[in-house]
Parts: sequence; structure tokens; C-alpha cells
Amino acid sequence: MTVAGIDVAYGRRGGPAHAAAVLFDLATLTPLEQAEATVATAFPYVPGLLSFREGPAAVAAIGSLSLKPDVLMCDGQGIAHPRRIGIASHLGLVLDLPAIGVAKSRLIGTHEEPGPNRGDWTPLLDGGDLIGAVVRTRANVRPVFVSIGHRVSLETAIALVLACTRRFRLPEPIRAADRLSRCFGA
Repeated sequence: MTVAGIDVAYGRRGGPAHAAAVLFDLATLTPLEQAEATVATAFPYVPGLLSFREGPAAVAAIGSLSLKPDVLMCDGQGIAHPRRIGIASHLGLVLDLPAIGVAKSRLIGTHEEPGPNRGDWTPLLDGGDLIGAVVRTRANVRPVFVSIGHRVSLETAIALVLACTRRFRLPEPIRAADRLSRCFGA
């Protein structure tokens, strides 16, 4: 099974979107391939509509991979979004791939603090709706916010995030894509 991390960055003065996709083998957590894309941003920054600004560059980077990923792991939200369609949901739908959102902060919803141990998690709720999970990926380190993007269950999303998180708070595919997009966009 392969997992592609995707992230988008911008230069210091704005300008085009620089997207990076890094494909990992899940069993060994080793990178197999990486791809970048630079796309002019035609959509302005509007809170809650980030996928319209970053989506074209992300789709181009993923499309540049020679191997099709089994799962996308996006730096951002899936259904834990005011409109229930964050960047992970948007990319999953457009590319018809299973997708997971992994965010460093909460966009919407309420939650209890998860336990202190790696793998502890609590539900992220919006009203009565389960929209994600607050997952501790390292002991005594701030949790991440995991949400379904497309064609994946919350339980599978949590398991994949934990499988891709060994030494750091964020999953390796997202960390690698973040580093590459920042380097590419500098």
C-alpha cells in the first residue's frame, strides 16, 4: 500500500502555489517518489475555501507522480470543515482516491483532550455529528486533528495516521511534502 502526502506553499511575496506530493511505501515508510507543481493562483484567499486556491496545484503535483497512490494524506481538513468539504475531501472527490485530512489545529467542532499516550484519541464533534478525531501521535505532545476526506472510515484514517507517524507529531508523508513544497516555493 502507498500513501502520498500533499502540501502547498507560497513564496514570501505570494505569487503562484507550489505543491509537493511525496509517495511513501506504508510497510517500510520509505519515500518512493516525489513530484512538484507550480500553478498560478486564480482564486483569492478566502477562509474556508482554501481548496479552491490550493487544489489545482495539488492535483497537478499528484498527477505528476508516475505511480497512483492508494491513499492521499493532506495537510488540512476533510469533513471537519464548516461546509463538510475541506481540502482532503475536495482532492479525494476530484481524483477519486481515498483521502485523509490531518491538521495541526481545529477548524470547527468540540472535543475532550485525548489521553497522554501515543494512539489515544477522542471524537471531534460538531453538534451531534462525528466529524473527526483528536489523535495523540506522540506521548505528551499536542494532538493532530484527523478527519475523513473521501472513501475512508475514521477508524482507518486514525490507523493510517498512526502507522505513518513514528518520530514526529505529523505523519511522514505530510512532513516530507511540507519540506519539499517550502523548498520548492522559496
